[in-house]
Amino acid sequence: MNNDTNAIPFEIGNDENERLALEECVKRQRVDQRVSVLVIPSRHCELAVKFAHLGAQVTAADSPSVKSEVEGRILASGFRDEISYLACTLDNLPDDQPGEPYDIIFVRRGLCGMPYEQARIVVRQLLLKLRIGGKLYLSILGLHSELGEGYADHDQPVDQRFAPLSPSLAKRYNITAPVCLYTERNLFMLLLEAGASVLRTLTTTYGNVKAVAVRV
Repeated sequence: MNNDTNAIPFEIGNDENERLALEECVKRQRVDQRVSVLVIPSRHCELAVKFAHLGAQVTAADSPSVKSEVEGRILASGFRDEISYLACTLDNLPDDQPGEPYDIIFVRRGLCGMPYEQARIVVRQLLLKLRIGGKLYLSILGLHSELGEGYADHDQPVDQRFAPLSPSLAKRYNITAPVCLYTERNLFMLLLEAGASVLRTLTTTYGNVKAVAVRV
């Protein structure tokens, strides 16, 4: 599965969750000079650099296969002291990560590449890496987006929904592995079942879904 957001119809450059997360970072900086952020996955590092510009200590997590790329981008950004690379993926989170507990965790993609039950476990693990009151920002591919057209599991309940996209869309976006597509309510329930307090959910103009939750 290609997880490059440039290949998927996300609203790059107009990401509401990104705006909210950066605003949250600014608010926390005013109260506590130590603001710790996890961005996963973070290959292109644009968001990690934005957080670093605000004075946050950032962990940029991504697959070991892109280690040199991520570290190169961190070096080029001029924020070597503010951004550290962590080799991991959403389905293989280490027990003790640098920067824990985090104030902010930002996940732009990746959860749709696993079945719902596994995603619930991962979200629970992410919540436990937040400090109390810390916020989790999630974005995921939507069932009612273009990707839902011809999707074999379109009418299945979310906990049984895990199938390839239609052949034409799988080829167009280079997403060949099975995915679980979500409605806004599905994402809301995923967070509730994982133990989060949901602050907001939204469906974008492209039909993808986003949420902000807090650890209580």
